[in-house]
Amino acid sequence: MKLYTFFRSSASYRVRIALNLKGLAYEQVPIHLRRAGGEQFVSSYKAINPQALVPALEDDRRILTQSLAIIEYLEERFPKPPLLPADPADRALVRSMALIVACEIHPIQNLRVLVYLKNNLQQSDEDLNRWACHWIDLGLSALDQTVTAGPTRGKFCFGDMPTLADICLVPQLANARRFGCDLSVYPKLLQIETACAALSAFADAAPEKQPDAE
Repeated sequence: MKLYTFFRSSASYRVRIALNLKGLAYEQVPIHLRRAGGEQFVSSYKAINPQALVPALEDDRRILTQSLAIIEYLEERFPKPPLLPADPADRALVRSMALIVACEIHPIQNLRVLVYLKNNLQQSDEDLNRWACHWIDLGLSALDQTVTAGPTRGKFCFGDMPTLADICLVPQLANARRFGCDLSVYPKLLQIETACAALSAFADAAPEKQPDAE
């Protein structure tokens, strides 16, 4: 497997965690999102992913894009250990937790959105941080309530085994810190993050551990 990735990309971070949890070997191909205007816009990479986004996963001569689609593919092809619970309603709940991050928080504070706000709408760095923290707080607050009200309480977002929800949560918390968000109001989520960090699959996927880390 070959993973086109950027060390600080939270979407790439998710896929690295999933690959590690599945115990799968993969080659990293760094795509620097800021160097020389963004290596993701080079024609050779856009031929791989027309969206000019990371991650992209090459497996068996197929190119897969979008982090959650990649993770679902890994889940279906390599079902052990599972990243989703067995019960259909529980699976839907875990997916909803993951989607709070992947669909409601992350896209609004993604790099290309922030670049547009800065370059086209003349927003300052302080404005961008305030923008990002607003949407992060809305999403994390909802996720915190969802986890707390969930039918299966444990060390992780759902029970005592990491799931797709945790795979999305941990990179988002890392993003939140970069924007200076106050995470002290989410003690349950921070406890989950600590439990995840104790697992090598999460620790080894951290941005600072990647070969392209700066």
